Amino acid sequence: MIGKVIKKLRELEGYTQKEFAELIGININTLASYERENREPSLSFVVKLANHFNVSVDYLVGRVD
Repeated sequence: MIGKVIKKLRELEGYTQKEFAELIGININTLASYERENREPSLSFVVKLANHFNVSVDYLVGRVD
């Protein structure tokens, strides 16, 4: 679920995968793996995303809408 949320929020901000990966300091392949839900991001990375998007960790992991 988190991959779909990351992709949705990234697209709402108007970033390509490459732009967003560079912005947050990860490899584009890692971001793509998260968005395809082939890999799970670490808790520290989830917190970093929550701070970037100004949403809760619960929102990112699908516990709240």
